[in-house]
Amino acid sequence: MPRSGRFHLADSRARLCYGAARERNLRSTAHAFADAAGRPGRRGFIALAGIVAASTTLGWAAARAQALPVIGYLGSESPELYASRLKAFREGLADAGYAEGRNVAVEYRWAGGQYSRLPALAEELAKDLEGLPLAVIVAPGGAEVALAAKAATTKVAIVFEMGGDPVALGIVESLSRPGGNLTGVSSLSVEVSRKRLEFMREVRPAASRFAVALNPRSPTSDTQLKNLQAAAQSLGVELVVLKASAEPELDTLFTATREAGAGGLVFSSDPYFTYRSQQLAALAVRHQVAAITQSRDFPLAGGLMSYGGDFSQSHRQAGRHAGRILKGEKASELPVQRVTKVELFINLKAAAGLGIAVPASLLTSADQVIE
Repeated sequence: MPRSGRFHLADSRARLCYGAARERNLRSTAHAFADAAGRPGRRGFIALAGIVAASTTLGWAAARAQALPVIGYLGSESPELYASRLKAFREGLADAGYAEGRNVAVEYRWAGGQYSRLPALAEELAKDLEGLPLAVIVAPGGAEVALAAKAATTKVAIVFEMGGDPVALGIVESLSRPGGNLTGVSSLSVEVSRKRLEFMREVRPAASRFAVALNPRSPTSDTQLKNLQAAAQSLGVELVVLKASAEPELDTLFTATREAGAGGLVFSSDPYFTYRSQQLAALAVRHQVAAITQSRDFPLAGGLMSYGGDFSQSHRQAGRHAGRILKGEKASELPVQRVTKVELFINLKAAAGLGIAVPASLLTSADQVIE
């Protein structure tokens, strides 16, 4: 828990030493990363690995010396791609009375888009945190991250953030009483995949065929496909199912959509696609394909539309949940929060470039229209 009242002189000195050491460590690590990143092949990889290990050791030592509570943050991508989500998470921590480096330490593990690394990273975090008096693992960014954390430990509390149904995925027993050592936040992003197809049909009413993009590695892909197929049947349109789980395959999604004569490309809810919104927007513009994803980052980067849960709310709530656990609440008794806000973004410049006249009814229901 955060300490209250007056601090002893030793506490103050320890805090000053920790802050100075942390700042020096961040500076030296940044320079070392830049140097190591320029080294080719195996030598560069080994150098980077050594830097991460040294930085992590200093972080743990400082946290233990001060007896700070510790958050282990498990990310599927990189800090750069998580930037806006991290900002929201830290705001949630602040709501709970915590500030990173002041009264809580945060240790990060990044998979760099290699989701197969998540189980090992989760186990590493769990091993480091088990035995600490105040610790929690935060596993944001989808079902893959939550499942990796769940498999890694039953002793450390875990806060997840995802767009799917944590009960259906076997992550918690119920939303009101999660049980076990997990709780977290769930949005409606997975549930509204079919609505994206409906919106695409509204802007391309003459089209009889649409493409859908799925990540075959996603635990929710089968459920989303069933929902999309049901929507296609009710709309009387044909679906062309495309799959991608690696960056070299992303370009093929757009070329295949054009080759199939599809009226547009509908992306399923998946963090792998979400964190590549700028790349997907560039491909959509290059190939002149009307597309809709779950993340606002896509139309903000030049794509046509997005429809999905508000990630800033879900990540902020994850920060609040983590703070509540550090203050003594049990994950098993802390209800899973549902973020019910769903937002529609439309980029009119992208629509004009595609020769699409967006219906007025759709524009009036949009949360944001980008001119």
